[in-house]
This record gives sequence, C-alpha cells and structure tokens, in this order.
Amino acid sequence: MSKKHEKDTADEALSRKKKALSRKKYDKQLKKLHVELVALQEWVKHSGAKVCIVFEGRDGAGKGGVIKAITERVSPRVFRVVALPAPTDREKSQMYIQRYIAHFPAAGEVVIFDRSWYNRAGVERVMGFTDEATSKKFLQQVPFVEQSMVDSGILLLKYWLEVSPEEQTRRLTARITDGRKIWKLSDMDLKSYSRWYDYSRARDDMFAATDTPNAPWHVAVSDDKKRARLNIISHLLTQIPYEQVPREEPVLPERQDPGDYVDPHYPFRYVPSRF
Repeated sequence: MSKKHEKDTADEALSRKKKALSRKKYDKQLKKLHVELVALQEWVKHSGAKVCIVFEGRDGAGKGGVIKAITERVSPRVFRVVALPAPTDREKSQMYIQRYIAHFPAAGEVVIFDRSWYNRAGVERVMGFTDEATSKKFLQQVPFVEQSMVDSGILLLKYWLEVSPEEQTRRLTARITDGRKIWKLSDMDLKSYSRWYDYSRARDDMFAATDTPNAPWHVAVSDDKKRARLNIISHLLTQIPYEQVPREEPVLPERQDPGDYVDPHYPFRYVPSRF
C-alpha cells in the first residue's frame, strides 16, 4: 500500500470518527459558503461561464442533501438541477448520452446532475439493465465525451459520495420508519441494497476508466452529512476561478404617496392563524 493511499485511508477513518457538528456551527459555516455561492453565481452570469457538476454515489449517500445545500440560496435560473427519470422507449433508441447532452449548461449556467450518464456504469450494470460489453464500451467512450465538454469551455466537476455500509443501513431504515422520508425509498433501493460489493466493483471500474486529468473524480466521505456538505461546497468553490463582480450598493427608493387610494372593505379569505 502506498503512503498516499495509507494517508487517504487514515483521513477517511478520522472523518468518520469526528464529533458531529452542532447545528449552530453548521449553520454559521453554511451561511458563509452561501455568500460565496451567490458571488459565484454573479460571476457565472457576468462572465458567461458554463459549469457542470455531477453527483454520484450509493443509495443513501446524501446526494440530495448536498444539492439542496448548494442551491437553497441561489437562483434556479442560474443553478439548474437535473434528475432524469427512467428513459422512455424513444430515449432508449437514442445514442445513450443524447438525453444528457440536452441538459448541458449554456453560457451563464450551472447545471447539477443528481445522477448522470454514469448510471450506465453503476445501477444499470449492477442491476442488469445493460450487459457487461455495453458497460465496458461506455467506460471507454466517456473520457472522450468529457474531454469534448471541457474543450467546449464547460467546467466539469465530478463528485462521488462514499458512505459506509453501517450508515447506509441506518439511513435506509429511517426511510422505512419516518413518514417524511418514505418517498425517498424506491423498489430499486431495496433491490440494490444487498449488492454492496457489486456496486463497489462497478465504482472501482468507473474510477479506473474515467478518473482523468481533465475530469477527475473527487470523493467525499459522507457518513457525517453536515461535514460532507460543507466540505463539498468549500471544495467546489476552489475549483472554479470566480471573482467578485463589481456592483453598486442598491438603495430602496421612496414609496409613492397613497393619493386617493383607500383600503377596500373586501371580505378577504385569510388563512387561519393556527400557529
């Protein structure tokens, strides 16, 4: 085992053992990062940059929570989240990457893929929706597609969220018992849960084939959701060469005089104040 790999393994273990962040500290750090994400947004609009962020990982790894943390304080007109459903019969007849290309960012956009074209290397391969030959051919072709993306000016970031088997079990169990989370548990989650090592092999093959200098994979240990969100947002901000866009301080104008306006005696149907 190389020294670097030993260090990476030790860092992962340390990350899993750290005391959980308090909500107060998490919110304080997230607020600072949100300010920077807004600055990034303004730079993207101003510069015409094209940013594509891919999130992959096992079921229950926390992709949705990270994406929500990134997008909750920015404009959905700039930050677009793409989470495609199962392909239609028409889409199945297309070139595989075709339905994803339609969602690639234009100038002034950040597109976040909640799962992506890498479905072919992960769930489709493990669950038998595609054969081994097709999956291997896909892995051979992906670096060329992603190189074309980078050559076209797209800033491509790829994140893999790594969760431990124990934490995945805890989270999926919570989806069964918590009425707020039951919608997150699909039949596919249940079927894929038992195939931990099949997914591990698929992940390893995916990294070996597609972790390239121009489109590398960044792995985040996500057993601690709060730390994972902060770490990922902080990291992605370092990967994009954004700058503060000059902006005049806005000043609220004075409101107009009411003139002859009088509040109406209309029987408004007010929402009951139950809380």
